[in-house]
Amino acid sequence: MVAAILFDLDETLIVDEPAAHAAFVATAAFAGSRHDIDVAALAAGARERARELWHAAPTHPYCKRIGMSSWEGLWCRFDGEQAEVCALRDWSISYRREAWGLALTDQGVRDDELAAQLGERFGVERRLRHEAFTDALPAIAKLRASHRLALVTNGASCLQREKLGACGLGEYFDAVVVSGDLGLGKPAAEIFTRALDQLGVEAGETIMVGDSLQRDVAGASALGMRAVWVNRGGERRPGGHARASEVSTLSELPAALRDLA
Repeated sequence: MVAAILFDLDETLIVDEPAAHAAFVATAAFAGSRHDIDVAALAAGARERARELWHAAPTHPYCKRIGMSSWEGLWCRFDGEQAEVCALRDWSISYRREAWGLALTDQGVRDDELAAQLGERFGVERRLRHEAFTDALPAIAKLRASHRLALVTNGASCLQREKLGACGLGEYFDAVVVSGDLGLGKPAAEIFTRALDQLGVEAGETIMVGDSLQRDVAGASALGMRAVWVNRGGERRPGGHARASEVSTLSELPAALRDLA
């Protein structure tokens, strides 16, 4: 019997990296209206410079532990009072400004005022691009009628909850567990067991649905859960994950769940 289903968020229910890419391009295009630059190169450069700064920061071990990316750090508000979150909030303005400033310098442009504007504009552009996959809402709305549902996602608590709410999916979940609330993320057992405890179910009667074989499938399987791999890109499955069922869209999920029951 399947009593509950856990869902991942980014790239399972909502579009994340493509939205970030589009926000980089749109922000770089704004800079292109001010200076004669290669917009595509600036967008790619800002992403790379942000990654370098993110990895070099003292907060990176925490961000790695909760599974937060450098591009998310460019638009997260870092709400909360944990020491690491406060440190990230204090650093975030200079981080955003410096990432874009370095990328501009790589293009031969030194414009500190524009760098600061781009640092703020990226967040605006990314927030214009909240988008759930078209198959997400029909799938979870149907499953909600017969199963307990939880969201289990890596990232900063405020940002992941913002994404969920902005895409109109939050009301369908009985529990929402974000790695930023625990200080560690998938595939660690604690984030899954927190969701199980909140739902009041056992691992053996629960299925995890997500796009990551390592974080979602392996993490859940280690606790005795069954799993469904959402393989939207048609990637070849590597060895070691035979227990996971596979779907290319969430419209295939009901059939996959019946096979696992």
